[in-house]
Amino acid sequence: MLNFPASITESDLRLAIVECGRIAYERHLMTSNDGNISARMENGHVLITPSGISKGRLNTDDMLIVDLDGNIISSRPDREPSSETPMHLEVYRQREDVRAVVHAHPIFATTLTVAGLEFPADVLPEVLLTLGNVPITAYATPSSHEDAEVIRPFIKDHNAILLRQHGSLTCGKNLDEALIHLERIEHVAEIYWRAKMLGEVKRVPPEAQARLIELREKSFKR
Repeated sequence: MLNFPASITESDLRLAIVECGRIAYERHLMTSNDGNISARMENGHVLITPSGISKGRLNTDDMLIVDLDGNIISSRPDREPSSETPMHLEVYRQREDVRAVVHAHPIFATTLTVAGLEFPADVLPEVLLTLGNVPITAYATPSSHEDAEVIRPFIKDHNAILLRQHGSLTCGKNLDEALIHLERIEHVAEIYWRAKMLGEVKRVPPEAQARLIELREKSFKR
């Protein structure tokens, strides 16, 4: 369901967002009513979760439809647009290849930014092979347009970004890919934290890093 084509129907897309929210909530990647999920529709509009709703308890009619300027095309009368909608729309405006965006609050990945640590992209080979460096933005006031501003320098070249003290932003060609990126950054952040508790953190050898980066770049050019 999450691995959908560009031609997916609106009803199926709504179901996919509900399923994505359930998975993220149950895996503690989102808590309370934090985070937001969106997907680009075939007509170019964006289907996005509303303000103030737990992503683990979404219904298919909860989502709003907005255009790339943030104008509401369709919504239930009792649903309000999230204040973080501009951040999602910034991704879609810059990335024509992106059809899904997930803003979450993963515990271990967010902890890195609270502690002032960089994302450890060089401790697991699968991160170097798939995501590469995951940048951390400047601090932005939640529920403001600042979120869109701080991701602007990074989103063109990165599928995963950490928002300083405010979670993560991942994107992909569908919700499955965006969720995989989210799960991966949280997985490596937790491994890094546990390794630091045990002792010295071992990095992937520099020559192996170079090879993995080369393989990633070749796959992107295909």
